[in-house]
Amino acid sequence: MLKAVQFGAGNIGRGFTAQLFTESGYEVVFVDIADPVVGLINNKKSYPIEIVGDGAETVTIKNIRAVNSKDIDSVASEIQNAPIVCTAVGVNVLKFIAPAIAAGIKLRAEGGVESPLNIIICENLLHASDILKGYILAELPDSLKDYVDSHVGFVESVVSRMVPVMTEEDRKKDPLRVVVEAYKTLPVDKKGFVGPIPEIAGFSPYDNFEGYVERKLFTHNLGHASAAYLGYLKGYHYIYQAVADPEIRDRVNHVLGETGKALIQKWGFTPEEHQAHIDDLLKRFANAALGDTVARVGRDPIRKLGPNDRIIGGAKLAASYGIEPQNTCLVAAAALLYDNPEDDAAVKVQSIIRDAGVLGVLEGICGLDPKGALASEIEAQFNKLKSA
Repeated sequence: MLKAVQFGAGNIGRGFTAQLFTESGYEVVFVDIADPVVGLINNKKSYPIEIVGDGAETVTIKNIRAVNSKDIDSVASEIQNAPIVCTAVGVNVLKFIAPAIAAGIKLRAEGGVESPLNIIICENLLHASDILKGYILAELPDSLKDYVDSHVGFVESVVSRMVPVMTEEDRKKDPLRVVVEAYKTLPVDKKGFVGPIPEIAGFSPYDNFEGYVERKLFTHNLGHASAAYLGYLKGYHYIYQAVADPEIRDRVNHVLGETGKALIQKWGFTPEEHQAHIDDLLKRFANAALGDTVARVGRDPIRKLGPNDRIIGGAKLAASYGIEPQNTCLVAAAALLYDNPEDDAAVKVQSIIRDAGVLGVLEGICGLDPKGALASEIEAQFNKLKSA
């Protein structure tokens, strides 16, 4: 049986990629730092994925094992004879798993393994392949650089399956169970593979992969954030409640129309294809069975208001193609009004607004020229929303 070494036994590792690998005939070896999770996987040897909404069913994931990421020798030996490694650990953890991956590559090189190793990177990070490769090369002697270049693929992906945070009560019932939506397509960078692209369920290799990265950020992520921040202003608790509101749904559609026109011009998506993608996303956002909350999706407005992130980046993208991003600027204003007291980043934004005004946030966090057109539009929208 083929083997996939899955770094990260969290929601994406257990609730998404492991399903794709097992459906494709792979044994999945999870690598995780949490001893309780490692122990449960090795004791139970299976766990359920509960798919909710359209296509509801329970899928049992079998043929699984786990090793602790601190046991580098064991992890390296698993990688030595595996064609696939996958990461879903969070961007800040990549540097900590690099030594184990490097040790596995070293074993492969020393053992004369000529078959390729492809590393699927499921992280929300631009240029993740270059970053992870850099971490790994830093752990290896220079003599192995050519082996890495010719035998190891670094494959970026776009993770779009929605997996809401499990409640503490749900985790107690079954710590391994994951609740997900039915969507299970994983766009991957065709150019990142070494050797033949493995046939894995859900994998969709693309040549113009960068276009799909931007589409995820400025359609899926921006649409989700728009529903969250506009929903918060109306007092909604769940994302599905916000999307069910005709005014909010219409506004989100207009936001995605602004960035959509730019994405179509930049990457060659057809208008019909892109609108179908938007319609599908709104349908998925409306999945009440996911129980996704406004607070979870809106969490950390500082990051989401970053100069190149979904909201400000989306507004700049639209403007760069001659499209006035009025609706996207409205969402930015709504994010500035996201005053959730349980969100540390939201509290900090409110503190900056009190001390330096809206322009203080737009310049300091959003990286905008306070005298520029985007800052002026967002400030005007903020004042309008605040007085409504």
